[in-house]
Amino acid sequence: MKLTIGYSTLAERVSNIQFPGNNYDYLVLVQNPNQASYSAPSDAQLIEVPGKGVAKSRNQAIRSAKTELLIFGDDDVTFHTSELTKAIAKFEKDPTLVMLLLAAKDEHGQPRKKYPNNENKLTLLNSARAATYEMMIRVDLVRQLEVSFDENFGAGADLYLGDEFIFISDLIKAGAKCEFSPIFIATHPSDSSGERWGTATDRKARAAVFDRVFGAAAPLIRIAFGLRRINLLGGLRQLILFVLGR
Repeated sequence: MKLTIGYSTLAERVSNIQFPGNNYDYLVLVQNPNQASYSAPSDAQLIEVPGKGVAKSRNQAIRSAKTELLIFGDDDVTFHTSELTKAIAKFEKDPTLVMLLLAAKDEHGQPRKKYPNNENKLTLLNSARAATYEMMIRVDLVRQLEVSFDENFGAGADLYLGDEFIFISDLIKAGAKCEFSPIFIATHPSDSSGERWGTATDRKARAAVFDRVFGAAAPLIRIAFGLRRINLLGGLRQLILFVLGR
């Protein structure tokens, strides 16, 4: 099976992309609000994406990919070819698999977070910490299900996190088979928008993600989530505001 790596970036950062060899198709999805000049290798398809927000670029990658599989990249992600091969094999083995969530290490070679040791099925309760560059999808089945990234969420949007979780939750609700496998396919620096905590903006953004995924049940889920992270939220008052979605 063939894989496309769809890199989302800004014009000023295109040159940072590290392409992992000749075995893949490449999309470079560029947002260029400052009209900067840029270029990419001739074997990568450049697509300028209007507007603001990384979710727009992810959706353009889904529309534009010409291969069976797609993984989402950023300009500071380094993919490892041997591990990508292992992930591809999972799709070859199971033609019903729609999305495979994988793992990544930080710049020091350590896992970026605590990952399960074994493969498991993704649910709404175990996929909230997904990162986009950990997500490999079967393109035709995602298109058939008409699932896309919610462009109200994610880096560059006012609600600057949660786009990955929402995408996975929409796939699960649509009946897609989504699984996790502890294959470390990439390296990515440890800093992330999903790791911001302690501000009113962060609290409201996280609350909005739970509303989007869980609907009327969101306050109950926020209680359980917030109690485990009360210090990160900033204390009891912030927890109460978070549960209330304020």
